[in-house]
Amino acid sequence: MYKQKQMEGAILHTESRKDLDLILQLAKKLGISSKKLTQEEIEDYGLSIAIAEGKTGEYIDTELYLKKLRNGGKD
Repeated sequence: MYKQKQMEGAILHTESRKDLDLILQLAKKLGISSKKLTQEEIEDYGLSIAIAEGKTGEYIDTELYLKKLRNGGKD
């Protein structure tokens, strides 16, 4: 039986553009696809993680929630 390969990935972060370029060059040489992310893409990824972690499956009364937000959390 043929076993399907699973895709694997990694996210790396560095403050050094030089180091990032080196890692991207190495990935290319090894035949590994890579993509340099924009600041907006990084923020979107972080937001998507926060949304996924915050999901509870519970119903929230939108009006009540907004009212609490506007009142600084006070009832």
